[in-house]
Amino acid sequence: MSTKYCQAFGDRVRQVREGLGLSQEALAAQAKLHRTHISLIERGQRNVRLETVERLAKALRVQPAELMPDVRNVGKRQ
Repeated sequence: MSTKYCQAFGDRVRQVREGLGLSQEALAAQAKLHRTHISLIERGQRNVRLETVERLAKALRVQPAELMPDVRNVGKRQ
């Protein structure tokens, strides 16, 4: 299931990951997730659980809220 919010969340994860110079493999290892799962999240094809958000945030060294898109703006994305 892909929603605009899932896509925006995935875009944010990718943006932070790339900003840190991490590969999907490196993020997966740090978050203790499979690389394929990271890829699906970044493409907006995976609806993540709070535990996964926590793992990603810790691995990316950000607060979980920093990964969350603004729901007021998601529908406005082209």
